[in-house]
Amino acid sequence: MHPDAGKSSLYDRLGGVYSIATVIDDFIDRVMADSRLNANPLVDEAHHRVPPAGFKYLVTEMVCWATGGPQKYSGRSMSESHSHLKITAREWDAFVDDLQQTLDQFAVPAPEQAEIKAIVDSTRPDIVVDSARAASSQS
Repeated sequence: MHPDAGKSSLYDRLGGVYSIATVIDDFIDRVMADSRLNANPLVDEAHHRVPPAGFKYLVTEMVCWATGGPQKYSGRSMSESHSHLKITAREWDAFVDDLQQTLDQFAVPAPEQAEIKAIVDSTRPDIVVDSARAASSQS
C-alpha cells in the first residue's frame, strides 16, 4: 500500500476553497497594510496599483492549486510578478511573519502550517533579490 494512501490532501485538510479564501482574505489585508513591506517604494506602489480583490483571487487560486485542490493557477510566474519589486530578505521575513500571524489567528494546526510554509519557502528564490542578482542587475 502506498504510504500516502488514505491521507487527504492539504487542500482538504485546510477545509477547501472557502476556508482557504477566508484565510487569504485576512493575509492579503495584513500584507497590504504592512509598513515593513510598504517601506519599499516599489512594493508600496504595487500595493496601491493592484486591486486587493484581484490579488486575493490569484493568491487563493495559487494556494488551492499548490495544496492539491482542483483549481488551476492562472497568474504570472513568481519571478515575473516580483522581480521588478526588488524584495529584500528582510521584507521576505516580514511577509512570512504576516503569514504566521494569519495562520495563528485561524488556529491552523502545526502540521498544516509546516506544509504551507514549505510551499511558501519554495517560492523564495523567485521573489527575493539576493546580493549577487542585485549586483548583476546594477552593472
